[in-house]
Amino acid sequence: MQNEIMKPISLLNEQGHIIEEGFAKQPYWRYDRNAIKAGWYRIKEWDYYAILSHDKKYGITFTMSDLGYAGLFAICWLDFEHKTFQQIDTMNILPRGKTGFPADSDNGTISYCDKKLGIEFSTHNNRRLLTFTCPAIRDAHGQQGLNGAIALTQPEGIESMNIATSWAENRRAFYLNRKINCMPASGEVTIGTNHYPFDSAVDFGVLDWGRGNWTYKNRWYWGSASGLVENVPFGWNIGYGFSDRTPASENMLFYAHKAHKIEDVSFHIDMDNYLAPWKISSSDGRFEMDFTPIIDRQSAFNVLLIKSIQHQVFGYFSGTAVLDDGRKIRIENFLGFAEDVLNWW
Repeated sequence: MQNEIMKPISLLNEQGHIIEEGFAKQPYWRYDRNAIKAGWYRIKEWDYYAILSHDKKYGITFTMSDLGYAGLFAICWLDFEHKTFQQIDTMNILPRGKTGFPADSDNGTISYCDKKLGIEFSTHNNRRLLTFTCPAIRDAHGQQGLNGAIALTQPEGIESMNIATSWAENRRAFYLNRKINCMPASGEVTIGTNHYPFDSAVDFGVLDWGRGNWTYKNRWYWGSASGLVENVPFGWNIGYGFSDRTPASENMLFYAHKAHKIEDVSFHIDMDNYLAPWKISSSDGRFEMDFTPIIDRQSAFNVLLIKSIQHQVFGYFSGTAVLDDGRKIRIENFLGFAEDVLNWW
C-alpha cells in the first residue's frame, strides 16, 4: 500500500528521521538542511533539467550538484538526427554545501561558473529561467561555442512526482525528490553561428530536484518523457532501486498536468549492449513500453571517494499507458530517456 501525503509537513524530526514517508502530487515536505543528522560529506543536493524537442530532434541537459566533498556540473547537447552528443563536465573540490542550493523547489537561484562552463537556474512565480554557456561544445555541423537561455513555465495547478523515503539499513539516510514533467519550453541554444530554438507549443522540459543524506553505494533506474498526445501534454516519471520503496514508488503518469499513480515498474535491459531494444513493464499492467535507443550518454569516472558508471539512454517509446479512469493512452515513437546508474558517492 502506497502512502500519499496530502498536506504540508516538515521532512525530518529531531532525530533526523523522515516524519512521514510516502509520495505526494505537490511538494509538501519542507526541507531544512540544518535538520539533517549527518556530516556534510553525506549530504547531497542537486538540480537536473532535460529539455527535448520531438519534432526538431535535438535536446539539452544541465546538471548542478553538491555532494559535500565535490561539486559536479555538466552541460550536454544532444542531436537525435545524427545520433551524437557533446558533454562538458567540471568539478570543484570540497564545496561542503556552500554551492547554495535553495531549500524550496519553486523559488530561488543557483549558479556556477568556471573556465569550462557557466550555468544559472533562477526560479520565481512559476517560471524557471536557465541561462548557460560552454565554449568547448560543438554541434554535428562543426560549429563551436554554446550559449543561450531557456524558460520553462509551470502551468497553474500542475501536479508533480514527490517522494520521501529512507534506507532500510540507515533510517537517517533519506531521499527527497521532486520531478516536474511537461513544462513548456521556450528560448534558444546557439552553437557557433547555428541557432536551435525551442517552441513552448510543442517542446517541454523536465526537472529532477533532489536533496538527501544518501548511503554510499547505490544503483537506480529512472525514465522520463514529456510531449503531446492528440495535442494534450502527456508524460511520465518511472524509477526504482534507490532507497526503501516500501512506503511508495515514484511511478506516475501525467496527462493534462494531472498525476496518475501507477505501481512498480521493471526495466528489461541487455546490459552488454545498452543500445539494444529495451522493454519496460509495470506490475499493474498500466505501463507497457518498447524502448528503442538512439544515444547512450554513457560516462564513467573514479576520483578519490567518487566513482560512477552511468548509462542515460535517449530514444523512442512505443506502447500503452493507462490513466486512473481506465483510459488507455497509445503512443508511437515518443521521445524520452531511461537510465541505469551505479554510484559510489
